[in-house]
Amino acid sequence: MMASDEATLRRDLAAAYRLVALFGWDDTLYTHFSARLPSDGGPERFLINPFGRLFEEVRASDLLVVDMPGRVLSGSADYNVAGFTVHSAVHGGRADAHCVIHTHTLAGMAVAACEGGLLQLNQISTEFYGRVGVHAYEGVAFDLGERVRIQQALGNHIALVLRHHGLLSVGSTVADAFCVMYYLNRACEIQLAASQLAATAGPVAEIPRHLSQHACEQLQSVEHERQILWQAWLRKLDRIDPSYRD
Repeated sequence: MMASDEATLRRDLAAAYRLVALFGWDDTLYTHFSARLPSDGGPERFLINPFGRLFEEVRASDLLVVDMPGRVLSGSADYNVAGFTVHSAVHGGRADAHCVIHTHTLAGMAVAACEGGLLQLNQISTEFYGRVGVHAYEGVAFDLGERVRIQQALGNHIALVLRHHGLLSVGSTVADAFCVMYYLNRACEIQLAASQLAATAGPVAEIPRHLSQHACEQLQSVEHERQILWQAWLRKLDRIDPSYRD
């Protein structure tokens, strides 16, 4: 269930930006994360980063409030137009997708360029067995008409591979979406490392489908632990630089 107040959502989303910078996943000013605000019966709105700030600089108070038509309701900066297309698509198409994380990591973009997509190479990969959609590349996402196709590709999945582009994850909370992205990216890193070793160590071996399905079900039973991990990451940020909370 989504956080019940805007202050908590702002803190958590700002923390997600700082963690991405800490992990080296940022792409200068590009990529974007969003969190749906409680509607209280009114029109849908979500938080997104102001364009121009490095992720290591983002604070809770910097985040913009944007509505589904694209109007900035709170904040004095502009947003990334392609980011609005992607995030408004997901928020508009999935009532349970309260947070959306989109990255351009090296490993994620490498896997997004592979015809076979994400392979079942490691226990981490099994969490995503049958749970990742694929969206075909259409160019930079300036065309709002692409939103329908993003929604169709995502379906009920927890993540999306954007062909020739990057990765996207969704969750009912910032913690959920961020943990999904963390392990999806780790699965991509494993795949990239395995492909580099294949020339000398031989072809990679995939996990049999029945075992991937079994492990996926096992891992879903412990997904409630994501909040514990999220709190640990917040403590880490607080030790390094708590200004994300401002």
